[in-house]
Amino acid sequence: MTPGNWRKSSYSGGGDGNACVEVAHHHPHISIRDSKTPTRATLTFPTTAFTPFLQALKQNPR
Repeated sequence: MTPGNWRKSSYSGGGDGNACVEVAHHHPHISIRDSKTPTRATLTFPTTAFTPFLQALKQNPR
């Protein structure tokens, strides 16, 4: 993924915005990463699996 492909969550906090998740869409996949450690591992899903992943997160908040 190139740096321009990543978008920060609209729920990012104020300040420098480092406490959030970033998302990149690279058809046919969607990847997510922690903005605090952008060079580390990412999670990549087929586009069709991303919505169920988000729904599961909403049902099981930490």
